[in-house]
Amino acid sequence: MQTPDFSLDNKQIIVTGAAQGIGKALASTIVALGGKVVAVDLNDAALAALRAELGEGRCVTVIGSVTDPAVAQAAVDAGVAAFGGVNGLVNNAGVTRTAMIDKMTLESWQTVIDVHLTGAFQFLQALGRHLLARAKAGEQIAGSIVNISSDAGRRGTIGQINYGTAKAGVLGMTMCAAREWAKYNIRCNTVGFGVVETPMTETIRGEKFADTYLAQIPLGRWGEAGEVARPVAFLLSDAASYVTGQHLSVNGGYTIGV
Repeated sequence: MQTPDFSLDNKQIIVTGAAQGIGKALASTIVALGGKVVAVDLNDAALAALRAELGEGRCVTVIGSVTDPAVAQAAVDAGVAAFGGVNGLVNNAGVTRTAMIDKMTLESWQTVIDVHLTGAFQFLQALGRHLLARAKAGEQIAGSIVNISSDAGRRGTIGQINYGTAKAGVLGMTMCAAREWAKYNIRCNTVGFGVVETPMTETIRGEKFADTYLAQIPLGRWGEAGEVARPVAFLLSDAASYVTGQHLSVNGGYTIGV
């Protein structure tokens, strides 16, 4: 029996929100497993530090917002120029704008929808067009897209209707892309994180809410950026070659039974 290939050799992967937190851990994990990364973020200094850490031959950077469709195309173009092509994507970039439903401004609603949902669509579309062109030209491709969702998109969350709505939308987007592109050997899956130790979750992990959330996590602790990156790497690898249109919860058991 052939051993499944968990390496990311010959994989060129765009990672959005790559300059810190989970995105940085994802970029580091991909390179450690043999892959190459197109790192996208607004923070130019942090991107430069990441590229220096991972190596210029393994990492190229694109500075800009995922809400700008030109940035999505620039990321694909950067991968083609540096690595000869791109065959993977992790839609990871995210922001929060917290408010109760009756007090949320339209600006706060739209900002989160634009980043998490529209931004993810723009990158998915840009990479999809690149991969479809290669497939239709007769090239044998093996594309993999991982959209980062959240428990908020499955269970809801108080004070974040914008975030929960966007993350639920990511689930539907993933399944549509998986159905459309399966015949071209382009897989699309989602990974939903629970509470991971990053700057975005500082409020939840603070004294006011920590005990409430920890009581609902069977493993009894927060996730770490490095450990939640590994399941994403699995879905990007050829070991997951028969997995598409699926949602993987990486949350310490928080959504058991949901």
